[in-house]
Amino acid sequence: MTAKKLEVQMVEWTGKPAYQQVAEQLRGRIAAGEFAESGKLPSLADLQATYGVTVTVARDAIRQLKTDGLVVSHQGKGAFLTAAASDSARLVGPEVAIAELREQVARLQSEVVELRERVVELEEK
Repeated sequence: MTAKKLEVQMVEWTGKPAYQQVAEQLRGRIAAGEFAESGKLPSLADLQATYGVTVTVARDAIRQLKTDGLVVSHQGKGAFLTAAASDSARLVGPEVAIAELREQVARLQSEVVELRERVVELEEK
């Protein structure tokens, strides 16, 4: 299988490790259904070629996806999607996490305003 070269740039100055960046890219591709037909992720060699990373980075990216419950791997055979990988990839994607955090912050800000108002009311009594 020949690796398809993607235009991927690892943004190292963000402080995010390369394996996390590769895992996020793969998570996005899983969510888009790119591997749905075969159920198999690219080999470590293909990931190296596609993303321009070391085998250690590629292996750690797969390990992260395993931790997230998106893939299972079998030594000598590769990494394969779990049954719910596509849905799970959408749920744990960074964009979703950021949106959820923003909602939580907005709720907390609202609660803080309410608490301040209550404190003022109690102090006035």
